[in-house]
Amino acid sequence: MKGRVASSVLALAAGLGFATAALADGEYAGVTIEAKLIGGQQYEALYARIADWEKATGAKVNIISQKNHFELDKEYKADIAAGTTSWCVGSNHSSFAPQYPDLFTDLTPLVPAESVAGFVPANITAATINGKLTMLPRAQFDVSALYYQKSLYADPAKAEAFKTKFGYDLAVPETWDQFRDQAEFFAAPPNFYGTQYAGKDEAINGRFYELVVANGGKMFNDDMSPAFNSAAGKEALQWFVDLYKAGAVPPGTTNYLWDDLGNGFASGTIALNLDWPGWSGFFNDPAASKVAGNVGVAPAPKGSAGVRTGWSGFHGFSVTEGCATKEAAASLVDFLTNEDSQKLESAAGPLPSRTAVWAYVKDQAKADPYKTEVLAAFEETAKTAFPVPPTPYWIESGNLIFPELQAAILGDKTVDQALQDASDAVDSLMKENGVY
Repeated sequence: MKGRVASSVLALAAGLGFATAALADGEYAGVTIEAKLIGGQQYEALYARIADWEKATGAKVNIISQKNHFELDKEYKADIAAGTTSWCVGSNHSSFAPQYPDLFTDLTPLVPAESVAGFVPANITAATINGKLTMLPRAQFDVSALYYQKSLYADPAKAEAFKTKFGYDLAVPETWDQFRDQAEFFAAPPNFYGTQYAGKDEAINGRFYELVVANGGKMFNDDMSPAFNSAAGKEALQWFVDLYKAGAVPPGTTNYLWDDLGNGFASGTIALNLDWPGWSGFFNDPAASKVAGNVGVAPAPKGSAGVRTGWSGFHGFSVTEGCATKEAAASLVDFLTNEDSQKLESAAGPLPSRTAVWAYVKDQAKADPYKTEVLAAFEETAKTAFPVPPTPYWIESGNLIFPELQAAILGDKTVDQALQDASDAVDSLMKENGVY
């Protein structure tokens, strides 16, 4: 699969005639940049461009680690503890970045101002932490919309059976209650499931967070004390519990992360899938996906408060303070996030973070009904998107919350007890760190 993606990327790059003339010929000859980069289907195609930067500058890039961001996060923290941060370029994310105030350097003096000015301003604001521009955003703006199998809504027998059972017409869900009804209705385990969800790490914590908000609640109070043990929080967690108890999700879902979800929907065994824009091209690719040609895309549903879910963030690249060749490293980061790189990356579905590339993507989609549908769904969802709470303890608090969510889903604790235990643990964390 990854070989096919890389081949198509190289062909596209050649077709677009990406230029590297702006780089000084051989400017960094003899320099080797060690990099720790995120891995996964939707992220790796961009790395084919590294060879172009190497050819233009004379430098070499040595990827010394390539993992999902949850594993990279653990590795970064281990490096900080051990004082082994002399590698130069690292993948970063707006949700994780506040944890590393001293790991990454300020890119402002290292990257041309005109390059920085080309990004969506809100992304640069979010990438600036304690006055430092800690990363440059790549074409991976994240907010989730609803993917679904269109054929399920074109079956008169299913429509009649659904209305008989639930009392309303079967249509693409606009609320999370409708989503739950339909997921339970479509499920036919063990061969077909109504939906799925990522069930561990920040993945389920983020999904829980956006449902809490959609139900009219909040994750933290203004002083960063926990606020999720509320009616909105209990409603959100009960949603996950109900789907699991009904057999509407695969039994292994509490161990799923993003690649499991993407490959699961592409396998044709999932009816409804809340997922990221970077999967859109993969889902509709006949060489990779069994649902190609049968994929519908709609804005994320709304919770009981009439609020659309919209947990959002973006990926990027950073340069470490310990890097001995910061200018070369920043040149690589600038190159991997420039307009040409973002055009290439967004061609597979990810949303760009450069203003000019947004215009380019919309223009390219005009002749493609599927891409037009994708962009419309994600643009609508993005209108009300919201980032993670502004605390450096987002990930650490999530590591206390998600095991309690899992315990409730698996039936080991009640919803009330799980949220009380999670709230108590987060309260202790915040107090221990002097947050309040």
